[in-house]
This record gives sequence, structure tokens and C-alpha cells, in this order.
Amino acid sequence: MGKTTAEKIFEAHLVDEPFPGTKVLKLDAALCHEITTPIAIDDLIRRGKDRVFDPARIKAVIDHVTPSKDSKTATQAKILRDWARRHGIKDFFDVGQNGVCHALFPEKGFIRPGYTVIMGDSHTCTHGAFGAFAAGIGTTDLEVGILKGVCAFRQPKSIRFNVNGTLPKGVFAKDVILHIIGLIGVNGATDKVMEFHGTTIADMTMESRMTLCNMAIEAGGTSGICMPDMTTVEYLWPFISAEFSSKEAALAAYSQWSADADAEYDQVIDINVTNLKPTVTFGYKPDQVKPIDEIAGAPVDQVYMGSCTNGRLEDLRIAAAVLKGHKLAPNVRGILSPATPKIQQEAMKEGLIDIFMEAGFCVTNPTCGACLGMSNGVLAEGEVCASTTNRNFMGRMGKGGMVHLMSPATAAASAIEGKIADPRKYL
Repeated sequence: MGKTTAEKIFEAHLVDEPFPGTKVLKLDAALCHEITTPIAIDDLIRRGKDRVFDPARIKAVIDHVTPSKDSKTATQAKILRDWARRHGIKDFFDVGQNGVCHALFPEKGFIRPGYTVIMGDSHTCTHGAFGAFAAGIGTTDLEVGILKGVCAFRQPKSIRFNVNGTLPKGVFAKDVILHIIGLIGVNGATDKVMEFHGTTIADMTMESRMTLCNMAIEAGGTSGICMPDMTTVEYLWPFISAEFSSKEAALAAYSQWSADADAEYDQVIDINVTNLKPTVTFGYKPDQVKPIDEIAGAPVDQVYMGSCTNGRLEDLRIAAAVLKGHKLAPNVRGILSPATPKIQQEAMKEGLIDIFMEAGFCVTNPTCGACLGMSNGVLAEGEVCASTTNRNFMGRMGKGGMVHLMSPATAAASAIEGKIADPRKYL
């Protein structure tokens, strides 16, 4: 019997099975940020266990509120900063060098096919785009991971999504994953791995695959996983070229983590994207979605571009192609937060930042702030935001505020019209 990607990774990293079905896995990377990690750090100190298993395999960043907005967030940042210095964690990214964690860490080459990755952040599933098993975990598991370099998981079953067809004009990875979540519901993949296959996925860039996997958690998934291929190798080549004699050799090595043709799945779902339309959420759950023609015209007060879902260079290019030559509607404020400093620099070189600013956008530093309603774009009660982020829970971007999730193209079109708008007319 063949194996899924998750089964292969679990088998290769198994350290112990203390209870039937509970697998203790060796970790390749433990990722940390200043919101959840300080709690773990303080508890480890209290227990007299202020140690790390391997400073080279711990990556840390201050990203959720940066620069700090008040004394409380400054204290959280200081705890992480002091801890990283104390333990010689060289891959620590402070103000000025920091970016949104799930964009920054792949950009630095820290994620590889076959890796096990944890973080105290639900959108850690993003890193499965590289053919890794990546999962968000709680404080206790994070403490153990930091201290011992292991984490316990129940062996997840996998759902295979066969996504085929050519994406129509104005339809992107964000529309695909919103469609899938709408199809299976917010509990449709609970405690399961969402494994993505098909010609549509094969044609996607790594940036698009990260968008896809990023929102696996919104369907309850433990992780989203794409098969490693030459696209993966090309993205990683600057970091792995010394390890392999050629890109073909790297692909051969990484292909061991691809699911077997005869792997057994909990469910197989076939999706054809040929007639897919730009897709937008309504209400307060990520599975409440409508095609653009059923929601176009709904008013918005703010348009937000950024986050670990859609703040990459590809996303900025897509939005800028819509925005070029246009201005924000008078009733709308626009905010752009590129996901990393490198993305911001590249966007400046390409003239993308000029397009956003000429349209009337406020361009901020890389931060997660607005996405979770902490800074840099919080909504007032009753306000509505067209957003490229990943969650539309009630109050997510501010108490009493409402969020519509959509692609960068749809968000840009909505900024121009001051209401949810079809991007296809601008492309």
C-alpha cells in the first residue's frame, strides 16, 4: 500500500509512539513570534528549563505588532529579543529586518520538502506548500519543541484534492482556496491534511501554493501540502545549490516525499477550475462564500492588502495591474503592507509602490497588525474591509468590524469602485 506525503514524513521523523496513534516526531524547524512564544519562554524559565534544543533550528521574528504600539507589545518583543540573544539564535529578525513570519521564513530558505515544522500560529500550514508537514501548535507543545526538538501528533488522515483546469482571467489561488473551503465547510478537513494535486496546482508558482496552503486551517486542516516539483526546486535553488550537483538531482531527492499513486485517502475531491469566478466571503465564516456576481456592489470602507496569505510580490503585481491609472474611491481608504522588507524593496524597484501611492494607498512596513486587529488598520465598529487576509471572524480586524476575504485583484477593483467589484473588467 502506498503512502501519502504526511505518512512518509511521519515515518521518517518518528521518535516514539507512547500511545497507539500518538506519534512523537523529530522537528526540523521550530518557528517563533512575539505573540505566542513569550508565554512559552516565561513558563520554561519558571520551570528552570530555560534552554533550547538547537539554536540553528529555531527561527524567530517580531512580526505581529511591529514596531511595538504600546508598553505591553514592547514587553512581548523584549522577551523574545532577549531570549534569542541569550541562546544564540542567529536567525532572529528584529525591527527593520522582520517580515510576516509565513512569508519571511520561506523567503530565507528555511523550509524544505520533507520537513517537520511547528509554530505557535495557526497559519503554519502555509509551509506545506513545499511538501513539508507544518502545523500550528499550542503553548505546551511549543515549549516541548523548543526544549527537546520534538512534537507529538495524532497521525492525521489525508484528503486528496485533484484540482484541474486553467484558471480563468481574474481568478487566482485565493479564489481556488475560498471555493474549496466553501465546498467542504470550516470543519470539512478537521484533523486532516489537505493534499493538493492536479494540473492547476502544477501550474502555480510557489507564492500561489503558499496562498493555497495558508488557508487549509480555515477548513479545519492540520496542514495543507503540495507535491515538491521543479517549481519548488527553482524557488529553493539559491539555498540548496551547494547540496546538489544539479536541479534534477534535487528534484530526484525531493520527489521521495511525493504521495504514492496508490496512497489511501480518507476522501478524494475532484475540482475543475475552468469556470471558476472571483470568489468573496460574506458573513463571519471562511466557508460563507459567493461568486463575485452575487456580491458585487456591497459597500466597503477600507481595502487592505497584505498578510501571510497575499502580501507577496506576486500579489502586489496582480493588484498593481488592476490599480494602475486609477484612484481610490472617495469613500475608501487603502492600506498596503508588503509581507517582507525584500518584497517591499522589489516592489519599489518595479514601480509597484508608486502605483499604490498614486492611487491613494497608505503603504506601511511589513507587519501582521491589521489582519488580527492589533495595529496598522484596525476597523471601527460598523466598518467593512475588503481584505486579502485569511479570516473574516466577527471582530477579527476590530470590534464590530466586518471583513470580506478576496484576492488581491478583487481587492484592488473594490478600492477603485468603493464597493466589492469584479476585477476582470480591469485586466
